[in-house]
Amino acid sequence: MPIETDDWGNIGSDQVKLITMTNENGMQVKISNYGGAIVSVEVPDREGEMENVVLGFDNLEQYQGDHPFFGSIIGRYANRIADAQFTLNDVHYTLNASDGKHSLHGGLIGYHKKVFTIDRVYVEDNAEVLELSLLSPDMDEGYPGNLKVVVTYALTNDNELRISYKAETDKPTVVNLTNHSYFNLTGLKESVLNHEVVLIADSITPTDSTLIPTGELLSVLETAFDFTTPHIIGERIAEVPGGYDVNFKLNKKGSELSLAAEVYEPTSGRFMQVFTTEPGIQFYSGNFLDGTYVGQQGKAFDQYSGLCLEAQHFPDSPNQLQFPKVTLEPEETYTQQTIYKFGVK
Repeated sequence: MPIETDDWGNIGSDQVKLITMTNENGMQVKISNYGGAIVSVEVPDREGEMENVVLGFDNLEQYQGDHPFFGSIIGRYANRIADAQFTLNDVHYTLNASDGKHSLHGGLIGYHKKVFTIDRVYVEDNAEVLELSLLSPDMDEGYPGNLKVVVTYALTNDNELRISYKAETDKPTVVNLTNHSYFNLTGLKESVLNHEVVLIADSITPTDSTLIPTGELLSVLETAFDFTTPHIIGERIAEVPGGYDVNFKLNKKGSELSLAAEVYEPTSGRFMQVFTTEPGIQFYSGNFLDGTYVGQQGKAFDQYSGLCLEAQHFPDSPNQLQFPKVTLEPEETYTQQTIYKFGVK
């Protein structure tokens, strides 16, 4: 089917669109240029029934309101930076605090609240493609450098949603981009507690009580964080105060595109794989959803309504130099790719 672009409203002088991509199998993805949000992803169950498997809203007004980053692009720095500050090349930078005293997901007005420019919509190599861009100005939320960000979504005929990121700066800065989709492979009918998860990770970056990494690497073996073999989310969640919300260090040495996670939902038969070039992935079990957010078709999103698998660099890396590098120099280009691939068992 041809790519559809529909008007979705205006924010000031900026036009917001809803782009619908459909592959030859009938898988359909809807994305807004407001926050680059993935609004819906319809995939078949084992009987061929198509249902949406991501949490989101039916209208722009709800995305403009307060929400836990449903489907959005996160930047300039995904996850937390301790005390909303860091030093780079002997220059101290103070960020906007957005999570107590810390900075979370880019600050008070992160990329999830920005209108991206729609650069191109096209078909190439059996994929429907949407290319968005954003210019994040120098000192946006306290971050140095004018940063040009390009995010490309491609829906393939292999039922893959590919997200590619590129960024360039005119001043040394830090960059960590991700997508914050919440998945529920039941078609949003039940919680995610019966989803079976595998994470290709032997260790986590443990955190303090405010979710700032301690700087250590902690083995997951013989703990409730061990998803090196398949485990149901609800099986051991009572052993994790507050539920799962931690960065897993993926078992890889470089930035090659590799398998990071698998999720299986036995009732529907839906199966999702996550591939990424990133060194870490944040596994979040939707602990703090409380029914306040009413999404598609009037459904209230309660605790454990969706799970997140956010491919990323580690939290607080600008302050923890033993973690993988997150600095970007003017002569460099930041790149990242993450793939969500859907199937059935």
